[in-house]
Amino acid sequence: MGAPVHGALLFFLLLLAGASAAEETAPQEPTLPAATSGSSSGAGAAVGVNSNSVLVALLDSHYTELAELVEKALLLQTLEDAVGKHNVTIFAPRNEALERDLDPEFKRFLLEPRNLRSLQALLLYHVLPARLPSDSWPAAPHPTLSGEDVELAAGMRVGSAAVTRPDAVLRPDGVIHGIERLLVPRSVQEDFNRRRSLAAISAVLPTGAPEVDPRTHRLKKPAPPVPPGAPPVLPIWDAMAPGPAIAPAPAPGPSTGKHHFDGHSQVKDFIQTLLLYGGYNELADILVNLTSLATEMGRLVSEGYVLTVLAPNDEAMARLTTDQLSEPGSPENILYYHMVPEYQTEESMYNAVRRFGKVRYDTLRLPHKVVAREADGSVKFGQGEGSAYLFDPDIYTDGRISVQGIDAVLFPPGDKNATQTADPHRKPPAITTKKKIKLRRGKLLEASCQMAGLFGQRSRFESCQDQD
Repeated sequence: MGAPVHGALLFFLLLLAGASAAEETAPQEPTLPAATSGSSSGAGAAVGVNSNSVLVALLDSHYTELAELVEKALLLQTLEDAVGKHNVTIFAPRNEALERDLDPEFKRFLLEPRNLRSLQALLLYHVLPARLPSDSWPAAPHPTLSGEDVELAAGMRVGSAAVTRPDAVLRPDGVIHGIERLLVPRSVQEDFNRRRSLAAISAVLPTGAPEVDPRTHRLKKPAPPVPPGAPPVLPIWDAMAPGPAIAPAPAPGPSTGKHHFDGHSQVKDFIQTLLLYGGYNELADILVNLTSLATEMGRLVSEGYVLTVLAPNDEAMARLTTDQLSEPGSPENILYYHMVPEYQTEESMYNAVRRFGKVRYDTLRLPHKVVAREADGSVKFGQGEGSAYLFDPDIYTDGRISVQGIDAVLFPPGDKNATQTADPHRKPPAITTKKKIKLRRGKLLEASCQMAGLFGQRSRFESCQDQD
């Protein structure tokens, strides 16, 4: 009997030891997530974000279109820094709002590389640097990561959008609310309005502008008084002579009876080309919004005239001072001096200056001419510090309108506004790899000189005589 009792007692003691051991290890179970969290946070320090972060949830959620925009806008690091400092609240538009409901033109604007800052501002407008779940919703404006405030209204509304899925994603460092549409801050909307492509060009003359009789090309009523020293107000038709020019592919003049050109569509196309080309937004804005020159150019082309526009780029326009643009008629006078009543391409101008050394082109700012010469393998306009290089050749050429990009704003010699507008540190454009066609002496030179004399281009005719 003693042995069985001893064995039973020993077995009972072992059970008690096992139970006590289980009770000692049981309180340690809650520390396992902490240890795991500690290790994952260590890994998070390496990759920049915890796997349980609201940013990871956004990339893996149903709001994939928004997540793709965040990646395209290069904002992941910015958002990682934000969640590292404090909790965040993200308003995520549904995919349909970004795929089908968003204006295609506005979406193209956001995805253009030059508009990266606008895309970043728009996306950061959807992120609040605070945790705002549905049960603590404030009905007041709240700052966003973009720097602009968003209006939070009662009934779970954000600006003009309703929250369709409150608390869609809850994470330790933030919350995601689903909303019905994209939020557009005022700054992005204004930037889009400034750069949007032109749907149409109004042909309505501004109030008070002189009206021109289409039969005589003369003013119907006297022009307003002209300040002393300003150029005379004349119809720009008087600055142009009908008929062909030496330049290639001239359009037929008004006397030919071929009035089939839609000048307004062609002017619209060339301005849209400027916008799509990039770097000439300021010139397009002045042509359409600050002056009526786009309308006048459309009427000219419809009549059969041809034009070459020397287009200063945005950097050149930015160097204009307030005094140069504040006087009445200054934008028009500046642009008139950049319009040549001939159709010239980069090749034709380069050949002319290569052969004759210096060529004077008429401009629509009577009676001033612009001088062109060869320099550094390109064409250089103007003289001295106010000169400009032919920087972007043949931006637009359709046989009637030619647009040549230059890197400075030109002024006539002696103009009181002719201060230095060229970048003093600029370099001449690189010589293009395109083979330049050199004019040869002999019959070709003789024929071109005869044509110059025939059409009254006195400066070139005199240059021909000097060469002889």
